[in-house]
Formats: sequence, structure tokens, C-alpha cells
Amino acid sequence: MNRVDFLLNLAGLLLWLEWRAVRLGAPLAAAGSISAVLKHAKPRAARRWLYLAALVALLGIRCVFYWRVGSRLDWVPSLDLGTITLPFNSVSLGRMALYSVLSFGVVLAVFHLWLLLLSMVNRRVPDTDPWQRLVRQYLGWLEPWPVAVKLATPIFLVGALWWFAHAELVRQGMTAAPGSAAHLAQQSILVGLGTILAWKYLVIGLLFLGLLNTYLYLGSWSVWAFVQTTSRNLLRPLHLIPLRLGRIDLLPAVGLGLAWLAFAYAEAGISHLFGRLPL
Repeated sequence: MNRVDFLLNLAGLLLWLEWRAVRLGAPLAAAGSISAVLKHAKPRAARRWLYLAALVALLGIRCVFYWRVGSRLDWVPSLDLGTITLPFNSVSLGRMALYSVLSFGVVLAVFHLWLLLLSMVNRRVPDTDPWQRLVRQYLGWLEPWPVAVKLATPIFLVGALWWFAHAELVRQGMTAAPGSAAHLAQQSILVGLGTILAWKYLVIGLLFLGLLNTYLYLGSWSVWAFVQTTSRNLLRPLHLIPLRLGRIDLLPAVGLGLAWLAFAYAEAGISHLFGRLPL
């Protein structure tokens, strides 16, 4: 069931991206949508609403499926928020409807966090790169923001959402009540900081592909040039360290290992602090 949920979330994300591409107009649909990049197809603006209707239908139908099938399988879906996991009971249709929406919302939020990271890391990459142009087009009005604001905004927003939603989560029995307002504030800060963990798989994946592309020829597709550029930009803080032995460049491998350790320690540290609250 977890795999089915993951695949349905991906399907919903693709519907959302196509709706966004058509909604933002013909230039984006022609040069920056998923269809344009992958199969050079431009959807007609008159059918824009079909993508959004299909997404709503997907979220509605799957909540009934989760309720009917998941309850028979004793399936307990959960939302991973980085620092804490929220369980849902599949025997309740209302809970499954809430989970269906929130599960997709988390995937959509993670996708936009990935876009923010690519925007920050590749801020000096020109629009001649089709993939970076795609990132900027989907970010829209967020793209011109300063790097510090892009970095702080998701931490603040997620922390604020936890603060305002916490009372309802306690009422639903999904989390424990805080001991004080200070305790809730500390929880909100750590939940907000947990958003950086959403970059783990993107960073590790890009560095790994960049490492492969350094030693293996993976083709002349533009996506590999984008991966290589992004990987170099992620490794920029390590460029001052002498990691080249003759013709062997150890920077990609060392950077990949350090990134893995950094995210592992960050995840363990944030979870440990959350469990020790209030401080």
C-alpha cells in the first residue's frame, strides 16, 4: 500500500505540473513543461482545467480506496515530517480523506523545496540552460528572492503550520500535547528546521550522478550537463581543499560521503532534540 500511495502521489504531481505549465501560458508550455522537455508536446490551454479536475478526482477516489482496502489490510499510513511521523487510522473515511490531501501536499512541498535548492545553488546559471530555465519558470515569483529569504521561508512556514495545527493534531490523538507555549515554540522551530532534510535525496542523487558522469560517458543529453553543473556548484565549498591526486579527482567522492554524513547527523540530531523537549 505504501508503494501504491507513492506512485499515486507521483501521478498527482505530474498532473499538477501540467496544470501549472498550461496555466502560466504558452511560452512555458512550449519551452518549460514536463511534456515539452520530455516529449515536445504542448497541451492546449482550453483543456487546462482537465488536469486540475483529474488531480481532485485522484485524491478523492484514492481516499475511498485507502479506506476500503487499507482497513482490511490493517494499513496504518503515516506522514514523515522529518522530525516526527504522524500516523493515520485507515478505518476512518474522514482520516483517509485528510491523509490523501496531506500526503500529496507533502510531496508537492518537497518538490518545491527541491526547486528552491536548485534555484539557490544554480543562481548564476544562465537561462540558456533549459533545465534551469524550467526550474525558474515553475518557481515563478519566488525565483527573484534573495538566497537567505529562500532558505528561511520554508523553515518559518512549516514551523508556523505546526504551531497553528498542533491543537487539532492533539485533539485527533495524533501527537502529544505540549507542556507549555515555550515547549510548542521549540517544537515548531525543530519541525521547521526539519525541512532541510527534504533535500537529502536530491543532493545525494545529484552528487552520485555527477560522480558517475565524471568517470563514465552517460550521453550528450542536456540533462547530464545540468547534473554536472549542479554537482559542481554543490561541491563549491570544498574546492579549496586539495583533493586531486594526479589525474584522479577525489572531490566528487569526498563530497558525496560528506553530504551523506551531514544529512545523517542532521536527521539524528534534530530527532534527538525533538525527543528531549522541552529544553
